[in-house]
Amino acid sequence: MSDNLVTESGIRDINHLKKRYPKAEIYFHQDLDGVTTALAMKNYLENNGIKVVDAHVIQYGDKEFAVKKNDAKGDTMPVLVDFAHGKPMFVIHTDHHDRQVGVEKETSKSFKSARSNVETISQLVSPKDIFTSSDILLINTVDSADFARHDISPDEVINYIFRLDKENTLQKNKMLLGLVINKLLLAFKNKKGFLEGLVLDSEPSLMSILNNIKAWMKKNTPVKTSDLQQNALDYVNRMKTYPKVSDNIIFQYGGGEMFKPGSYDRYTPFKNNPEADFLIMAWPMGLVQASCNPFKKDRELKGVNLGEIAQEVLGKWETQLKGKMVPLSTIKWVSETSVGPVSVGFTYKDFDAIYGDKFREKENGESALDRIHEMMEKPFKDLEESDLKLLDEIEISAWDLIQANSGGHKCITNISGLNYLGRTKRVSGVGNKYDMEEAPWVKFTRMVAAQFENVLKEKIEKSKQTVSEAKDYFKGSHFGDEKGKNLYSVEKVYDFVKKNKKKYLKNNFPLDKIKHNLEWWNKNYDIENKAHKKRMMNADTSYPILVIKEKDGNLSVADGLNRLYKAIKIEKKDVLPVYYISNKKDIEDLKEKID
Repeated sequence: MSDNLVTESGIRDINHLKKRYPKAEIYFHQDLDGVTTALAMKNYLENNGIKVVDAHVIQYGDKEFAVKKNDAKGDTMPVLVDFAHGKPMFVIHTDHHDRQVGVEKETSKSFKSARSNVETISQLVSPKDIFTSSDILLINTVDSADFARHDISPDEVINYIFRLDKENTLQKNKMLLGLVINKLLLAFKNKKGFLEGLVLDSEPSLMSILNNIKAWMKKNTPVKTSDLQQNALDYVNRMKTYPKVSDNIIFQYGGGEMFKPGSYDRYTPFKNNPEADFLIMAWPMGLVQASCNPFKKDRELKGVNLGEIAQEVLGKWETQLKGKMVPLSTIKWVSETSVGPVSVGFTYKDFDAIYGDKFREKENGESALDRIHEMMEKPFKDLEESDLKLLDEIEISAWDLIQANSGGHKCITNISGLNYLGRTKRVSGVGNKYDMEEAPWVKFTRMVAAQFENVLKEKIEKSKQTVSEAKDYFKGSHFGDEKGKNLYSVEKVYDFVKKNKKKYLKNNFPLDKIKHNLEWWNKNYDIENKAHKKRMMNADTSYPILVIKEKDGNLSVADGLNRLYKAIKIEKKDVLPVYYISNKKDIEDLKEKID
């Protein structure tokens, strides 16, 4: 297949695909967006003459290599949705996360950054909307955790029982019903065939999904929604004293006791600690998750990108991780922990697609790369000692392993792949036996989580200090108009524009338009003066500069010359956040006449 991309007008080669593949099976992530994206893709494919005959859940970690194998050589096309890690076997792959790995050039792909993947398929790829706009709004809200914008509380997210509230708007009641559907879906997501059945049996609507969940519950479990609700409440109570909370950061190791259906909810820590700004979760399987409090409108470090902080955290060990090599034999062993007889496994194509040119062959050895293609098609447990020794010759740095397996969204990010550490010696058959808490990767996972907490605390403290200094600086500070007859209080103008952010805040304002204002910095300050330089270097360039368009069209920096200088001269930035007042009449009422 040639360069056949998924576009806003549909799948470019859909006519060719339906001739080649009369049938399809869809692999999807095990959450609400994954299920609904699979339904949207099923609807699109079947409207184009391709019958969807099966569906499979795919999950990150070793489980992604345990999925059923389909090499696309028969008449059934494998399709992957809502998943950031590609596989060479997939003919179509669509996702909405920040970054993707493991995708081959031949795959038809759609990687559009969005609040949910179903939004792209339903409203862009399909010639007509598949899900209703109200369904899409709910799915977007859940998948991006955009709860504060819609005034949704932790209680409403954790709730399993919907009751119509006549005092709520129709949209609010629809949203609350959708949240209940999400909870029911998550409560049984690990039950064999449950999610797959929803994809195969449901129409593309949340109500259809709900009806099928009810039918499944009636047939397959004695558990009632009231039981799920009680289990959730019991879990909330058990977890009240479990996490450590310091400086409004929740630090939690593991999920606690969560065996009863419906117990665990990722937002329970925020239910019990509503004033917290961030949650850091460390999981013993080698995973660190960090997330913002999605229910709190005025939290610290608003606008922070946790993905960037994750890179800063890992940077503490960058040299050591780049020097620590993990053999391909270990990667295959760990990756195939959960594989079965019909699993896809971790093959050479996976290795090449995910790690590309990141591997290194041991020095003074015969090249092993050309001799492992066929061998890696076999499960790890079936490899001979000679095979394993050959795989030992190819290595990946721990740094590249972690980078390839980590990612997420701006306000929730994962550092993953830590479970490969401490296993750099390839083993035959059964792996090393550790007490779980003493396993090297568990110890390092705790260290990474602790460092994440430290970095967040430092940034919060610096932010508070910057705000405090800014308040002191603004107090009594003024700027004048072009005629010198009136003054404006910097503090009052900032208060005004903050209340009207939608109109005045420009997050990526081109500095070329205001760099001429540096002449005023050069006239008033000297970079060789230690006090001047210190003040400039302490300026926080994330805080918006105040820019006003004068009557002659000149863009004047009314406040923020130190930030402007630092951004251009030190940080080499091209854009900055700016409060831009394009019409000075907007602040006419704030001027003060000069006596």
